[in-house]
Amino acid sequence: MNRIRYLIRRAARMNWGKMLATARQLSPVARRSVLWLMIDMFRCAVKYQAGYMDYKIAQFYRLNDKQRATQITRGISNRIVSRMNAKEDWRFFDNKNEFNTLFADYLHRDWFDLTDNSEFTSRALAKFLTNRGDLIAKPMDGSSGQGITKFTPDEFADPAAFESLLRAKGLTLLEDCVKQHPVMAGMCPTSVNTMRIATLLGDKKQGVVYAYLRIGNGKVMDNVDCGGMAAPIDIATGRLSSVGADKAGRTFETHPLTGTRIPGFEIPYFHEAVEMCLRAMRVKPRMRFVAWDVAVSPDGPLFIEGNSFPSHAIPQFAAHFPDGIGILPRFEEFIDL
Repeated sequence: MNRIRYLIRRAARMNWGKMLATARQLSPVARRSVLWLMIDMFRCAVKYQAGYMDYKIAQFYRLNDKQRATQITRGISNRIVSRMNAKEDWRFFDNKNEFNTLFADYLHRDWFDLTDNSEFTSRALAKFLTNRGDLIAKPMDGSSGQGITKFTPDEFADPAAFESLLRAKGLTLLEDCVKQHPVMAGMCPTSVNTMRIATLLGDKKQGVVYAYLRIGNGKVMDNVDCGGMAAPIDIATGRLSSVGADKAGRTFETHPLTGTRIPGFEIPYFHEAVEMCLRAMRVKPRMRFVAWDVAVSPDGPLFIEGNSFPSHAIPQFAAHFPDGIGILPRFEEFIDL
């Protein structure tokens, strides 16, 4: 009876509309009926705490139970973050101004906080904009690259009008654009292609649990939610160990815009970037699991931001796990789950 009640409660919380749309999308690829996929998605939700996006990105329909048990799903990810990160310290990563202030030594660029709406701020902004190059504007607490906009000097020639525009759009943080290393620009010049390096202060082991390169595909942002792709980095060598893959499931041996080969691509200053993340992970030791977004300039690595609640989607694209074994065993080297 308790089991039946649990299943009813679980079913009531599920987004059946999104599940149905996902099943219809996957049916031709999986060569399974929509009904079979709906039933299997429900089974995976109950047994593995997998959401419909987990099911799609990791291609659960191609996995057996043993392989499915190695995937980090939404439920498992939530449990890891809840256990490893003190919620009262999330603000140092969720609020971009707090992050920039705390990790100023690792940014290597100027920024301006526009949250205070006062005459003093307006005067300071006008001074900040003087003789400034291209700028990136961000919402203070946004995620997934949403709202981030690039501005050229012509667009902020009138500081007062520019301030009004920023406030209307909810963009309260300005940063100098990062000039990326020419090797990184050779992969995709339209965006700053950033590494996501996840560190874990585990009970059994401490260090980097995974690293990926996020690669743009024609837009200003490299984020996979904005059309970009990702490829895993071999932590020992700093080279990309597999193809690029995007959220739609497409794979790329070479970049479609530049023709640069993705597997084997060597990231400059990678080991310096790892060392930077290992130092930074001890600044707020109650934040034990952080995914750092790291850019590479001609002079070395620098932080773009840190993530208090790292996405479990990027490191689990099915294309990067042809044997169906997911990333959960790596986490088990660091912590008991």
